[in-house]
Amino acid sequence: MNHDHLCLFALDASRAYGERVASALEIELASHEEREFEDGEHKARPLENVRGRDVYVIHSLHGEPGMSANDKLVRLLFFIGTLKDASAARVTAICPYLAYSRKDRRTQPRDPVSSRYVALLFEAVGTDRVVTLDVHNLAAYQNAFRIPAEHLEGRGLFVAWFAARLRDEAIVVMSPDIGGIKRAEVFRDSLARALGRPVAVAFMEKRRSGGVVSGEAVVGDVAGSTILIIDDLISSGTTLARAAAACKALGAKRVLAAASHGLFAEAAAEALVHPALEKVLVTDSIPPLRLLPALLGSRVEVLDSAPLFAEAIRRLHSDGSLAELLQD
Repeated sequence: MNHDHLCLFALDASRAYGERVASALEIELASHEEREFEDGEHKARPLENVRGRDVYVIHSLHGEPGMSANDKLVRLLFFIGTLKDASAARVTAICPYLAYSRKDRRTQPRDPVSSRYVALLFEAVGTDRVVTLDVHNLAAYQNAFRIPAEHLEGRGLFVAWFAARLRDEAIVVMSPDIGGIKRAEVFRDSLARALGRPVAVAFMEKRRSGGVVSGEAVVGDVAGSTILIIDDLISSGTTLARAAAACKALGAKRVLAAASHGLFAEAAAEALVHPALEKVLVTDSIPPLRLLPALLGSRVEVLDSAPLFAEAIRRLHSDGSLAELLQD
């Protein structure tokens, strides 16, 4: 691969992830400077020439102690604007987790559609392309942007993990709510092909009112099977715990879960140690900063998504297609 015009940055809060992507590409991260000012303002600038180059900036837009998702978004936007002012030929934002992508429609009168506003901000500073992992609603994500909005999937990582460990078990792939049925069905199909045998699918009813989740009916036969609950994101973990408990009550043999993004809000630890839930897989799109160390490796397994983004960058830099990355 010709790296002459490829330039890869990672803002400081995402440097560890950026280094893994750079390693997979067999290149070094480009140098930049970030400075903080007394009143909370900041600046970031590249320390090398980007004129005429194909530039990629890695920054995962999740909140963490000391830096909110809003802080990270503004830093990324300003840095992209700086790169465009410095005559970069093309700037691609690599956001393993994209803030506000869940708020993609109005659920109440006069609600904001925050995902569209974020898209407008990226476009306003001259971003040429955005790449992210497993958004909540793919159609809404793609429709929000007028620039290319690329979407990677963690499905292949999870399928490989489960296929290697559950080869001889009866498996049911479950969506924890009706809205995720299509995601579960696509996962079921991929896992069935990896195993070379049929895999069943089920879903659970879910109702949310005033922030309270209810509904316990399971549609599908789960008795005697290993259940794989598939979702895009884990926040409090309440949905997972409810689904796992319902499946065990109906005679499921064991329950495991997978979600691309582990936000793990404060109450998540309690849900993750629920006796009905054996193991949870997530990717490293969000570092498991809020989890107790004892949970990592025992109840929670974190899979490396950096090679997936490295391959996406490699293909985009050579004007290739990402379509094959979405196939098993």
